[in-house]
Amino acid sequence: MLDPRIYRTGLIVVALAVIVVAFSLGNQQSPLNANLVPDAFNGSTAYATMGNLAAQYPLRRPGSDADNQIADDVASALRQDGLQVQRTAFSAQTIDGPRMIQTVTGTLAGLTPGSIVIVAHRDSAHLGAASDLSGTAVLLELAQVLSSQSQQRSIVLASTSSSIGAAGAAQLARNLPQPVDAVIVLGDMAGSVVRTPVVVPWSDSTLVAPPLLRNTIASAIQQQTTMSAGEESIGGQFLHLAFPLAASEQRPFAASGEPAVLVSTSGSRVPSSGEKTSEYQIAGFGRAVLQSVSALESGTSVPAPSSYMLWSGKVIPSWAVRLLVLALMAPVLIATIDGVARARRRGHRVGRWALWVLAWCLPFALAVLVVLGLRLIGAINIAPPGPIDGSVLTLGGRAAAILVGLGILILLGLIGVWWGGRRMWSGNVAPEATNGHARRRQSAPDDAASPGAAGGLMLVLCLVTLALWLGNPFAAALMVVGLHCWLWIVGPENRLRAPWAVLLLLAGLVPGVLAALYYMTALGLGLAPAAWNAVLMLAGGDYSVMAALEWSIVLGCVISLALMMVRIARQPRPADAPVTIRGPVTYAGPGSIGSTQSTLRR
Repeated sequence: MLDPRIYRTGLIVVALAVIVVAFSLGNQQSPLNANLVPDAFNGSTAYATMGNLAAQYPLRRPGSDADNQIADDVASALRQDGLQVQRTAFSAQTIDGPRMIQTVTGTLAGLTPGSIVIVAHRDSAHLGAASDLSGTAVLLELAQVLSSQSQQRSIVLASTSSSIGAAGAAQLARNLPQPVDAVIVLGDMAGSVVRTPVVVPWSDSTLVAPPLLRNTIASAIQQQTTMSAGEESIGGQFLHLAFPLAASEQRPFAASGEPAVLVSTSGSRVPSSGEKTSEYQIAGFGRAVLQSVSALESGTSVPAPSSYMLWSGKVIPSWAVRLLVLALMAPVLIATIDGVARARRRGHRVGRWALWVLAWCLPFALAVLVVLGLRLIGAINIAPPGPIDGSVLTLGGRAAAILVGLGILILLGLIGVWWGGRRMWSGNVAPEATNGHARRRQSAPDDAASPGAAGGLMLVLCLVTLALWLGNPFAAALMVVGLHCWLWIVGPENRLRAPWAVLLLLAGLVPGVLAALYYMTALGLGLAPAAWNAVLMLAGGDYSVMAALEWSIVLGCVISLALMMVRIARQPRPADAPVTIRGPVTYAGPGSIGSTQSTLRR
């Protein structure tokens, strides 16, 4: 099925794409400079406020009485500092189910259009977690400092709830008055243990906060704390864009076109209940935020969020990544088209085998639909609109039962597909009829080791990868290794030996496994909690149904490939062709030496 010459020709496109990507690299924007020295921020007062609130309200679940009482205190403090205060109550999905929560905003009017928004949550999933209130303490101190100054742009200070799932931040993002120049979300501002990067730019899409905003805040943190803000590795950036599953509160603002970052000593993780706090940290990070606000409200406009990656100080735009991924897919796409056409000319039933491959996707697709059904009937009643940190996620009896049920459903579905398609797998399929007559195959038996099966598998793989590429090129890039490796398992006329085929199968699975391990580590999840988190994200709408169905097709293709490998391994290897003519290496056959008369005249 595979023509190596066509495959090698496709590699020329890859070389051209690499050259284009190299010329697409751009420079990052330099950080904005502040006009005022942020010494007015009082770290001791902020630290004392954090301690007092934590002692007075140790249990602050979203929508609870303690949560609402802190909202009252914040509204009163903002009003005393001269801000225009507004309160909004609404129902939202929280880690405790549907709850009524409140958002409190205070506004300092500026001289020109535009606003700088500072957000801090006041709730906590842990008992007595003082560091979860450090953002609120910094917010209140900023209100006191900024109220005594005049601003070019308006300053909006917002206190939200339901930080896990970012329901309060999402409601705020939908209702902020436009235009919004930048959003700074305050996370853990007092934690003694620092997890980098402390400036988190990710959203719930492939849009990322612009480098100008990130560099401005990182520079302020460097100056005020002598601490490097850190930067995500190129692999981590790629996986964040392939699966945009940000767990912190800056995530919903990009959907409204608002550049937003999280500033937190814990990074994107939720601080633990017993985390030690530091007055030095809250003072340094508070001054850094004040310096950033001063630089942003008097500087140039901040660009809108965009899709890009940072590498060695350069910006790689998403269009370059999209082009490179398509180029990497091109050799396999070209070879597959040629292979499918060749298999059809030889009489192989590529379409039937494509349906056989898709049949193995049905159990996973059915599991997706069951999760949505459980959400509709209320069996999954706690599904915040976002991933949940491992320190907060609990795997109860109902969750375990749902996971076990989904596993059994998938297993029974796979058994049913095997039972229904076992005759095709073994090659015992009745010949198709054309115009009332049986159509005979001119090639080998059309079983799972035939070129028709290989063509059907690669056709489905290429189509689903193209669908992923249209929606998210970073997600499609995770399939590139599999496309190339798996083509060489089923494509060549002379099939690989079993150990090499298994090695190529595992190599194609490596990117997906690494992505799963990365997010399990980033969110602090084990295997079962990670599976339950995936169910909750699907039920809560954080992960699209279309993307889940596309990855269901990928899983079905992996199972189809494994079955084809078993069938290929059972095929007898072709014997070496017998030698019928013997002689010197340069011997060209009868008549080449002395057996024919020369045509030249003597």
